[in-house]
Amino acid sequence: MQVLLPPQSWVLKKQLLRIPFFGWGLALLNPIAIDRTKFYSVKELITKGAQRLAQGRWVVIFPQGTRVRYGTNKKFNKSGAALAHATQTPIIPIAHNAGKFWPKGFFPRKSGTVEIIIGKAISPHNLSTVEINLIAENWINKQLLNI
Repeated sequence: MQVLLPPQSWVLKKQLLRIPFFGWGLALLNPIAIDRTKFYSVKELITKGAQRLAQGRWVVIFPQGTRVRYGTNKKFNKSGAALAHATQTPIIPIAHNAGKFWPKGFFPRKSGTVEIIIGKAISPHNLSTVEINLIAENWINKQLLNI
């Protein structure tokens, strides 16, 4: 992703920053670290996300919130759509098959080529958060059938 897109801030769970070495390095990337147990996490995402967008950074959100087994779907969280709606920033949907090679959990890993499909921008203009989320979710799930 770092090679394909302009400078980014990833949304991730705050607990990842506590992992020795890995988390410390991750913190240097200026992520939006969210405590998902707090009821205000979406509000925090919108505030910090709007700041990163104003700085010219792209905000990368994994809408399922976690890795899922390849070939299965998990309902998308609405936080990315809420950010797009609040800031009137288009969403660029991206579908990939990394789960084939790096499944949920740590092992086993497989070598292979990850395929990525980048979609057309979804404009939030005149759409609700729910509508934005549904359009992105449907597009990504459709693409996953082809890779």
